[in-house]
Amino acid sequence: MEVKIGVQHAPREIVLESGQSAEEVERIVADALAGKAQLLSLVDEHGRKVLVPADRLAYVEIGEPAPRKVGFGAL
Repeated sequence: MEVKIGVQHAPREIVLESGQSAEEVERIVADALAGKAQLLSLVDEHGRKVLVPADRLAYVEIGEPAPRKVGFGAL
């Protein structure tokens, strides 16, 4: 599952591949935005934890990863 996180006052978004389902990620984000947690905490496919202060979230985009193109092709 690809997750893109926009952070206020940060020039780049955070992009991670998570092994969690879309429903799990949505629940975690909703809890952070509702004030139930002060941090948005997600784990990527390699076991690394990403922490973002909930009050700094600009947006969270949840979706399937785009298939990667390999090789060269004619346009």
